[in-house]
Amino acid sequence: MTQHSGDKSGEHSLEEPREFDVSVRWNIEQNHGEAMVKGQPPIRVGRPPENLTPEHLVVAAVTTCFVNSFVYFTKKMHIEFKSIVADGTGVLERVGRSFEITRITVRATAVISEEDLRHRMERALELGAKYCFVGNSLKSKPEYSFQVIVEGSG
Repeated sequence: MTQHSGDKSGEHSLEEPREFDVSVRWNIEQNHGEAMVKGQPPIRVGRPPENLTPEHLVVAAVTTCFVNSFVYFTKKMHIEFKSIVADGTGVLERVGRSFEITRITVRATAVISEEDLRHRMERALELGAKYCFVGNSLKSKPEYSFQVIVEGSG
């Protein structure tokens, strides 16, 4: 899918499949790699504790996808919020002769300025979880929990 230069919204239609290219280059001497996406800074990957692992990246992808989906729905629903923080945890376990991420939990806290927005904000959080396509693509479906906090605008 090609975004037209006149499209200022930054949103893409998913009418057609899109590809996402990532390149990983491994440095044998330093025993780590760099994951690269064109136009973005490299991400240092490898073995813990010095590097991000594929497990970190999977949990980060689910958590980020949820937040992106949530923000998309708040815009569609014309809801303003003060902040959103989402924390994700993945569990890697041996399954048979291999390893799998068997569970991902995402805990989100959204801050709003008015109690009247609570129901709509909870709905936006639910929709963010429901339409997180990264989480929906996984064998083990993520679990989501939400908290909405009201903080006065003063």
